[in-house]
Amino acid sequence: MPEKALLNIKNIYKSFGMNAVLKGISLDLNEGEVLALIGGNGAGKSTLMKIIMGIYQHDSGEIYVKGEKVTSNKTSAALASGIYMVPQEPLLFPNMSVEENIEIGFNQKKSELHKELLELMRDVGWNLDLNRKASSLSIAEQQMVEILRGLLRRAQILILDEPTSALAFDEVESLFACVEDLKSKGIGIIYITHRLAEVFQIATDVAIMRDGRVPVRGKVSEFTREMLVKGLLPPDAQEKENSLKARMKGVDYEHLKPVFEIQNLSGYGFSDISLKVYPGEILGMAGVVGAGRTELATTVFGKDKVLSGRVLLDGKDITGLSTRQVIEAGLNYVPEDRHLHGLFKISDIAANTSSAMLEKKEMGRFFLNKKAECEMTQKYVDDFRIKVTGQDQLAGSLSGGNQQKVVIGRSLSTSPKLVILDEPTRGIDAAARGDVYSIIHELREQGVAVLLISSDMEEIIELSDRVMTVCQGRINGEFAGTDINQDTLMSASFGITKHSEVGA
Repeated sequence: MPEKALLNIKNIYKSFGMNAVLKGISLDLNEGEVLALIGGNGAGKSTLMKIIMGIYQHDSGEIYVKGEKVTSNKTSAALASGIYMVPQEPLLFPNMSVEENIEIGFNQKKSELHKELLELMRDVGWNLDLNRKASSLSIAEQQMVEILRGLLRRAQILILDEPTSALAFDEVESLFACVEDLKSKGIGIIYITHRLAEVFQIATDVAIMRDGRVPVRGKVSEFTREMLVKGLLPPDAQEKENSLKARMKGVDYEHLKPVFEIQNLSGYGFSDISLKVYPGEILGMAGVVGAGRTELATTVFGKDKVLSGRVLLDGKDITGLSTRQVIEAGLNYVPEDRHLHGLFKISDIAANTSSAMLEKKEMGRFFLNKKAECEMTQKYVDDFRIKVTGQDQLAGSLSGGNQQKVVIGRSLSTSPKLVILDEPTRGIDAAARGDVYSIIHELREQGVAVLLISSDMEEIIELSDRVMTVCQGRINGEFAGTDINQDTLMSASFGITKHSEVGA
């Protein structure tokens, strides 16, 4: 056992019924170490973290914290021993203030906690209004609150589960600076991420989990990106990628009419937006969190009020129509927050998939046609490789990637002419990300127009035929061909542009 080991996990096994989830996991975390933990959905990452936090009890094996064997399987004991986990999906009390959410559970005086919190926020470089209600926070701000909760508790072992999935570029840099500071103070961090660039930027060590085991572990300096990708993706992933690239073709804009057009549209959070999307085109929309992209999408989808301008779908004016009418016209939307807006977590897979089709004749006039629902659900389960125990499995029990596939399947069940994908791979692993990319490419091949909203520049670059950047609620750049690269898109997203070819 290393002399300065904070955490030692030895030969941990865990099964749920006949399903073996962890099959002899051994890991260690030392002082000042950032261990990047990567792996596909179902690899066992979440189960292992819940065992460390005392939420689940392992079947066999041993856990040591600072050399002491853990004998209590309680969350309170894990917290008392200096372990804190920042969850991927924020768990805040919506009617409490930001400060109340951060300080809950402390026995110190409020004045002392307030002073410490202000100092911590200054050190991290984050500016949050502590009096705001948690219900008014964006996903990025909720994530920041969760991270501040852990940092205020001075945890010696900090578990960060996808901490940057909803953060803007400047917020990510602030978080990384904070992580570097924590490393220098001897704090050990388990950093769960699906963004491989972050592994090389912030981690000292990396471990790959696959099928309940850790077959690969070592110093980050010993690995390349290609080595990590190879360890994560299915064996046939490279062949599939090559096949997709071979089938991709340019969009002939000169001989096509746009299937979707926005003319000088203004709404809450954006103004004077104009763009066109063509059949079989993927139009990427890049920008920082809060730039107004999601507000544009929800307004087009009939969720928010149009202040001025027009929206045309296949030449038909759909400006200001209700969401139901917009869907009937041929537009559908996959929301950014699948938990809050995209999924009925306590309903089964079949109900989630068919919910957008309930008013269609083929689903039954007065009673639900269960056979039609079953056939449609199975089509998307098979086509999207959704891992389920059956169509009656609750959607909330699926992994993040499989939940996202269900949400996408429901949107596509209406046979849209255009689909808006808002952060379609947020918080899902590399393998599921590849599946979602395949789905997007298939839509392209079928002639469906796609408006892709993403804060992941690599994703925008890989998938888009054209890219528009949004800054402070306005389109400030349009890029195609070799101009679609990290430098140009990043600069434009922050309002720094050498040229701006706005409009379509």
